[in-house]
Amino acid sequence: MDISAILDDIREHWHVYATMPFIAALIGYITKRVAIEMMFRPLEFVGIKPFLGWQGVIPANSRRMATTAVDLLTKNLVDPQEIFSRLDPDEVVKELEEPLLKAVEDVTREVMEQYQPRLWELLPTRAQRMLVDQVRAQAPKVVARLMREVSTNIDEVLDVNEMLINAMVRDKSLTCRLIKEVATPELRFIARSGIYFGFVIGLVQFVAWALTKQPLIMPIFGFVTGFVTDWLALKMIFYPREPRRFLFFSWQGMFQKRRQAVARDYGALIADEVLTVRNVMEAVLTGPKSDKLFAMITREVQRTIDAQASIAKPLVALTVGGVQYQEMKKAAAEKTIAYLPETVKHVESYATDALDVRNTIVVKMQQLTPLEFEGILRPAFQQDEWKLIAVGAVIGGLVGELQVLLLLH
Repeated sequence: MDISAILDDIREHWHVYATMPFIAALIGYITKRVAIEMMFRPLEFVGIKPFLGWQGVIPANSRRMATTAVDLLTKNLVDPQEIFSRLDPDEVVKELEEPLLKAVEDVTREVMEQYQPRLWELLPTRAQRMLVDQVRAQAPKVVARLMREVSTNIDEVLDVNEMLINAMVRDKSLTCRLIKEVATPELRFIARSGIYFGFVIGLVQFVAWALTKQPLIMPIFGFVTGFVTDWLALKMIFYPREPRRFLFFSWQGMFQKRRQAVARDYGALIADEVLTVRNVMEAVLTGPKSDKLFAMITREVQRTIDAQASIAKPLVALTVGGVQYQEMKKAAAEKTIAYLPETVKHVESYATDALDVRNTIVVKMQQLTPLEFEGILRPAFQQDEWKLIAVGAVIGGLVGELQVLLLLH
């Protein structure tokens, strides 16, 4: 080994050697940025299936990601029974009072006009008003009774897991935001770490090229830079789970270290975009268990009609036959159900405050074990992180080959 020849070569081509660690740092950064973008983009598959193309790792696995996130949410953070028991039936009735009474009046008039148009027209205005007022007086009691029944048997009318998974799968960008916004500092760290790790590997590359002048050195080191820096950055996000000390130094996985901030961000996202009152109401009214809710409502409406009919028993007996009476009760229930989506919107603000999903999640997340806490973000990387590392390695190798071409030619 001729040291003087090596030093002469370094002096002669100093600008080439000087760029090596900087190019390696650039490789490290670019491979990280590409890996991050490949996690989230594109939302839909782009290319020719099944031969060539790509879809973001998270959008491509949105159902798996959503299922994992929801399992964590419902098992460790949110108890649907406990959450919905916070709704005060009397307060709900109070919030719904104006639209509820309006809906009751409309339903009563429409049903009477449909089944007993002549009778309704012949009744004096005062008698019509009395009939409507009787039904209106019962409505708050019926709603309060329904609320108590629903809140104590929420699983019968709402499949929380199915609701949350469908919301996240339907909107792939929501699943991406759930991970991207919660893990912004971690993703930024991954990108920046490529610069530092790459620079260090570039210094080793400097020495290896000076000693060997082998063309394979550059692509090999580029490959290693992309591979090692991707792998190391992902590991440093999650490990160690507990703080470790060495002499005067202390370190811990970045995600674990940010537990309080992560809890706040995650709680806000879930409360504002996933477990919202609007999503809950939509799932209750249109989900697979909505039939049970409608059965409850139908039963209560028909029970109220029967109670009110006894007040005007002779009139009802003369004017309404048995079959027609049953049809009238059924029609009243159906019209009541049709009014539900518009009526319940008025309780959204109260329900959001009462359920207090955000603070519930923040408090519960503080109680998770490090392993459970890691499960919030880790599934986004774990199963497919090899793809991201492999892409980083390949890009690093290609850039290394480009370096060889520039150096030799």
